[in-house]
Amino acid sequence: MTTPTTSAASCNEQATPLPHSAGRSLGAIARANPLKLAGTFSLVALENILLVVYPLFAGFAIDAIVKGLWWQASSYALIVLLFWLIGALRRAIDTRTFTHIYAALAVPVILTQRQQQEGQSTIVARVTLAREFVDFFEKHIPILATSLISIVGAAVMLMVIEFWVGIACMGVLLLFGLLLPGFSRKNQLLHERLNDRLEHEVKLVTHAEQIRLARHYRILARIRIRVSDREALAFLAVGVSAALLFLLAITMLMAQPQVSAGHVYAVMTYLWNFVSSLDEGPGLADQLARLRDIGRRVNTTQPATATATESVI
Repeated sequence: MTTPTTSAASCNEQATPLPHSAGRSLGAIARANPLKLAGTFSLVALENILLVVYPLFAGFAIDAIVKGLWWQASSYALIVLLFWLIGALRRAIDTRTFTHIYAALAVPVILTQRQQQEGQSTIVARVTLAREFVDFFEKHIPILATSLISIVGAAVMLMVIEFWVGIACMGVLLLFGLLLPGFSRKNQLLHERLNDRLEHEVKLVTHAEQIRLARHYRILARIRIRVSDREALAFLAVGVSAALLFLLAITMLMAQPQVSAGHVYAVMTYLWNFVSSLDEGPGLADQLARLRDIGRRVNTTQPATATATESVI
């Protein structure tokens, strides 16, 4: 027979909150919705596979047009149609999936913050911040998947059809990969300052005098400008790298005695896919920095005491 002391100790153990983080919160959402996420991410993967191969089919179509082969050239239209059909289906499913996930997520976030006796201002801010976890699945994972598949796929295809251009792309990718963790860490510090202020914004709006309000919004503006400036600098670095890669590709294509129009199109399109996807890197690193800070603040799991109470009942 379980003694009252043992039961109380057991409840206290269950009531002790586990340390929460962005990874724990994202993992909890994934475990709670495996089939929904698998369905929408399968469509993302299929959409991106078509995105990788379409420049190659476009190159074949251009060569077929030059040779007057209508059937071979027109097959490219089917690839285009298939790509847009899958994209439309994914977008329709995305909305249904992620609105329901957020509706289920908001309640435990609010109950957990109440249990921790947070103020109303903090609870309002954190339930809004919790939406970032759902946005990560809905918006940023598809962007991340598209970027990774496009970057790696474009570089590999370029190594197949224009070897040294592909090698140069891999070198640029390695360089940015080494710089990205430091970029993300500095952005996380800025987001910590930003979210510290946002958690107290309701209280300030309700009670603070004009001078404190003006100072609050000036500081918010400065932090957001610093984040934007860092993103602009990263954008410029990608642009310089892109210009050098295109210069290399043009030089190497012009050095060849004979080159088909389809080959030139495929090389230039794969290179454009590579640099445009590389440009998504700083934004994704910034979003991950935001999530790491939000993960420290927001526990998306059900309150432990509520679970313990339900088990006793």
